[in-house]
Parts: sequence; structure tokens; C-alpha cells
Amino acid sequence: MPRKLRPDMWLFGAVVLLLSAGVVMVYSASAIVAADRFQDPYLFLKKQLVWALLGAGCLLVALRVDYRRLERLGWPILLAAGVLLVLVLVPPLAQPINGTRRWLRLGPVSFQPAELAKLALVIYLAGYLTQKRAEIDDFRRGLLQPLAVAAALAVLILVQPDLGNCLTLVAVTFALLYLAGSPVRYLGFIVGAALPFVALAIWLAPYRLRRITTFIDPWSDPRGSGFQIIQSWLALGSGGVLGRGIGESKQKLFYLPEAHTDFIFAVIGEELGFLGAMAIIALFAVLVWRGLRVGLRAPDPFGAYLALGITVLIATQTLVNLGVVTGALPTKGLPLPFISFGGSALLVTMVSTGVLLNISQHAHV
Repeated sequence: MPRKLRPDMWLFGAVVLLLSAGVVMVYSASAIVAADRFQDPYLFLKKQLVWALLGAGCLLVALRVDYRRLERLGWPILLAAGVLLVLVLVPPLAQPINGTRRWLRLGPVSFQPAELAKLALVIYLAGYLTQKRAEIDDFRRGLLQPLAVAAALAVLILVQPDLGNCLTLVAVTFALLYLAGSPVRYLGFIVGAALPFVALAIWLAPYRLRRITTFIDPWSDPRGSGFQIIQSWLALGSGGVLGRGIGESKQKLFYLPEAHTDFIFAVIGEELGFLGAMAIIALFAVLVWRGLRVGLRAPDPFGAYLALGITVLIATQTLVNLGVVTGALPTKGLPLPFISFGGSALLVTMVSTGVLLNISQHAHV
């Protein structure tokens, strides 16, 4: 099919609005903390602007380069992501933060390889499923290889430790295999077999176990492990219908931890109220709707699996973040796409969206 002149403008508009809202809310949520800790209230704003502009440039490049070239690059990108996941565990490149090794330090820039690994896995799975469509219902010939690859990446991410991104990667893998026609009985059996290992990973890490008990009853430890979610609820509840106004959040004043990163949606609820929070959710809904539409109407199987995988990846991270902030899920360290402060997550999300927009130029939408 000949390439259209314009990408899906609904999708593009949702991305622009989410990115713009993210820059504004990162400044609002971080200015006081940045002034107190670094004597520069604009520190996180300047960093977010740099990453947003870099991400916008990468989006435009991904929009111009035919997405079908990625099919040949699936394995090289996957191997590069795997190497980076190994390097993140090896000093001196690794940058330990809060007892975890999730970032590579290259001069003044930090990068989280797990973000690249998720996109790399989606590209690899799209190519694999395109080639193995006729064998996807056979466990040994169709399912064993992608499951082994996903398991290897998941283990490397888990030992950082990063259970949130590990489970996100697994969820995207199973979603794509299901959409490709893999028998539900195989996937159900694998999930059942994996549950004891997930339970063991939680049991062996006391902080994860505390998160589960806190999720059940945050008020059992209101000044300890339950503090963050209680402060998040106070922020969301005090926003009312219309909110306090941009910049007027009280919980960001050293009460709510990670106010400009993982829990930025709580600040949105407090400052923009129920209507503002629902507007952000509506933008994500438009993005997911159009992304699924692009995937279902892509001109070839690779484009379909790639678009669906990227959309499921963004939707999963969004749902997990919103679930954590509202207390519907145990606490996990996943940022809100386009909104939360964070360079590598924003950059990879923008590249992913650029690929999705590229596919939309060829899709029957």
C-alpha cells in the first residue's frame, strides 16, 4: 500500500498533549524539592525539556524511516539490550541507586537498559511471530524460543532488582503470543508454573513482602511502608472536582515521596482535580484506541504485531502506574508514560510512539 502523507493525527495529538502536560506537571511537582536539595527550582524542568526535545527528534526520525527495516534488526537490537542488562550489574559502569543497579552511567547521562529491553523484545517478537505464524500453536517449535528469550531478559531485569519492569515485560510477551493465536491452555499452564517463582521472589525480598502487606492494609504502618500510598490518597482526595490549581499541591511539599516520578499522577489529581485527572486518562485512552486500530489495520503481519506490542506496552505501564497511585495495585517503580520525570523511559516511549505513527502512515485507518 502506498504511504500516506500524514500519520494518525488523533494519535499524534494525544502524544503531544500528554508530553506537554508532563513537562508542566514535572516542573510543578519538582520545583520546591529541586530548590531545597539543589538550589535550582528549574533543575528537573530543564532536564525533562532536554529529554523531551531529544525524544521529539527521535520520534520524527522513527516517523521517517520505514518501520519494516526493523524486522531485520530484531536480533541485533535484542542482543544489544541483553548486553546492556548485563553491564548494568558490573561496576564501574553501573550506578547503584537506593540499593538497586538499574542505570548505566555514561558521563553526565544515566540510562536504564530495561526500558530499551522492553522495546527490543517487542520488535523481536513481532519479527518472530511474523515468521512462525503457522507454528504458533506448537509449543516446542512455536512457543519455546520466544518464551526462553523473554525469560532470559526477565531474569536479568529481576536481579537488578526490578520486579515491576520484569512483570511488564512478561505481560507484553504473553499478550502478543495470545494475539498471535497461541493456545490459551499453554499460556495458562506457563503462568501457573511461574507463580511459585514469583511468590518466592517476593518472599525472599523483605521490602517486596512489606509492599504486599501494605497494599492489603496501608494503615497498619502509616509512618513506614504505608506512608507513600496514604499521602497519595490525601493528594487525590484533596483535589476535589476542579483541583487546587497548578502549583498549589500541598502533598508535594516533602510529604509525598517520588512526587515528580512514579507518583506524579497524585499531584495531577490534587492540582487539576477529578476533571483534570480524567482528561489525562482520556488522552491515554485515545492513544490506546488509535494504537490498537493501527495494529488491527496494518498492511502486513510485522506491522500489526509491532503496533499491537507497542500499544500493549504503553497501556500496561499506564495501568500499573495508575493502579499503584490509586492503591489498586501494590507499589511498583514504574513511571507514567510521557508524564513522569525520567530520561530513558521518556526517550524510549517517544521512539516507540514514532514507530507506531510510522505504521499508521501505511495502515488502512
